[in-house]
Amino acid sequence: MKRRDFIQAGLVTLPGLSFFGLSGCQEAYSSQSSIRVGITSRPRMLDPRKATDALSSRVNRLIYRQLIDFDESFQAIPDLANWQQLSITHYRFTLNDSLPFHHGKKLTTEDVVATYQSVLNPDLGSAHRGSLKGIKEIVAVNERQVDFILDKADALFVGRLVIGILPKDLIDKNHVFHETPIGSGPCQFVSLSEQKLVLQRLSDLSELVFVPVKDATVRVLKLKKGELDIIQNDLSPELVNYCEKQDGLKVEWHSGTNFGYIGFNFEDELLAQPAMRQALAYGIDRHAIVEAMFAGHARLAGGLLVPEHWSGVKDVHGYDYQPEKAKALLKQVVIPPGLIEKDSNNQTIIELSYKTSNDPTRIRLATIYQSQLREIGIHLNIQSYDWGTFYSDIKKGRFQLYSLAWVGIKSPDIFQYAFDSDAIPPKGANRGRYRDAMADQLIREAGHTQSLEQQAVLYQNLQRHLLDTLAVIPLWYEDQYSVMRSNMSGYTLYSDGRLDGLLQVNKQI
Repeated sequence: MKRRDFIQAGLVTLPGLSFFGLSGCQEAYSSQSSIRVGITSRPRMLDPRKATDALSSRVNRLIYRQLIDFDESFQAIPDLANWQQLSITHYRFTLNDSLPFHHGKKLTTEDVVATYQSVLNPDLGSAHRGSLKGIKEIVAVNERQVDFILDKADALFVGRLVIGILPKDLIDKNHVFHETPIGSGPCQFVSLSEQKLVLQRLSDLSELVFVPVKDATVRVLKLKKGELDIIQNDLSPELVNYCEKQDGLKVEWHSGTNFGYIGFNFEDELLAQPAMRQALAYGIDRHAIVEAMFAGHARLAGGLLVPEHWSGVKDVHGYDYQPEKAKALLKQVVIPPGLIEKDSNNQTIIELSYKTSNDPTRIRLATIYQSQLREIGIHLNIQSYDWGTFYSDIKKGRFQLYSLAWVGIKSPDIFQYAFDSDAIPPKGANRGRYRDAMADQLIREAGHTQSLEQQAVLYQNLQRHLLDTLAVIPLWYEDQYSVMRSNMSGYTLYSDGRLDGLLQVNKQI
């Protein structure tokens, strides 16, 4: 069942009183069975205009509705509204549903206008303002139709309208949405504390309780003891393997879109050389790592977008493991004085620093890279830091090599954000300082092309070029998984990691 159909079906069964205030619903949910979800930390931002982390965005999908969503090939499809393109800069959206917000007010186009105008207001400080800066004007034509006028053509515009819609009356009152979120989604907010976030499913008045448990092992133990009902992702491969062998627990899998990669600093005199980057790519045995670390639950990646994406590339899979070719390439590298060492066999060893977070799985991966690259004459000096320090260093360019993942990417405008020469932080996320005239040309040409078919060809050519020039080393797309108690049923996983499966999951008491 589609998300919007599920919402509509649930609303039909609800008494009208359930929308008037939160106090009545708190009484109702307390007598229902609860579904307890183990998460790594408390959601940071329950205001969709400001949310940027994956967990907050996934929880916000449950609380708020948005104008559009995406299908399995990541094409924009209607959620709250259908649309017409009246000209290359004029879009008209027509609301499909006459839904009430959780505080009782009916959702209209005035709420759509207020939401997006607030995002565009620099005083709000929304991180999403940049992707929407092409909006020149937003006009409510009537209660059900709203016009977006752009300052220039943007074929990807519709896919940018993913902000959850907030009620205008509360926006006008400067309501603190991140403390008490009010949306029109399938779940409404009940309470938030350091210990838990409680939402109520409107379809059956049962509660979803999100319990932050930082330590992954403790999370699994709580699941085993029945203190949690479900965990999605964020466990080490060893813990997932452990759970698969436990009576009373079950693990389910789904192919994923999260793109893992190793990044280079192109301002480094070693890594600026193509032969150096190619040697690293040929010196890492990705297939062996996927089998050993992920038990085969990952797909080798060639481009940032998965092959099934409407602008993905189906015929590239990255660099195969070829250690002899890697050794030959290293002989072409011009090594500055002082960076060469000799091993006990008098073989040349090149030292490179590699930064990662202090997550145990990421450290273990780093040691595998270290072991494999030692065989071709490279020594990785692994430096692990807490997430805040690590991420700050990456944004500031304080690294030679690092590894991260792009999570939940749907729109190909990620390429401008991550690889354009003008997107060096803080202007974007080109953290490796990659500058390439051909890449810039393809990015700009795709951005000015109105036909999605032509755009797909350009973005596919761009991904091949990024692979040829090794803007990053593509690693893999890790699978999504859930670990549940055996009395849970009806849970659905999605490739982008969304938590919409919580709308249908049932618990046998």
